[in-house]
Amino acid sequence: MTAISLMLAVPDAPAASAWYQRALGATELWNLGSVVGLEVGGAPFFLAQPEGNGWQSPVEVGTTTVRVEVFVDDPDSFVSGAAAAGADYHDPVRDHEAPWGTHRQGGFFDPYGHLWLVGDKSPLRRR
Repeated sequence: MTAISLMLAVPDAPAASAWYQRALGATELWNLGSVVGLEVGGAPFFLAQPEGNGWQSPVEVGTTTVRVEVFVDDPDSFVSGAAAAGADYHDPVRDHEAPWGTHRQGGFFDPYGHLWLVGDKSPLRRR
């Protein structure tokens, strides 16, 4: 198996882990204190507290440079859960016309400044 994952910079990894568990239904794989492994629906991602090692959280730098893209069966429920837990629900889930047909997608900023786009699985299908 090949997996591509990401590590999100957060100021407090245990607190962020609790938020992602509550908001996104994430499951904690392991916890080293300042670094935490999580998964959502089998997709792993990681949290870490930057410690002067060349990277910072979006809040620290004033912008985000990566979009976290999540593909799920029910994007409306996924985004609603995040919004209910305090995410900035900036882009309601709606239909978009794409080369592969209708794609349902919306997005939010988590409390740590990371931009999440959540869509259905339509772009993952091979033509």
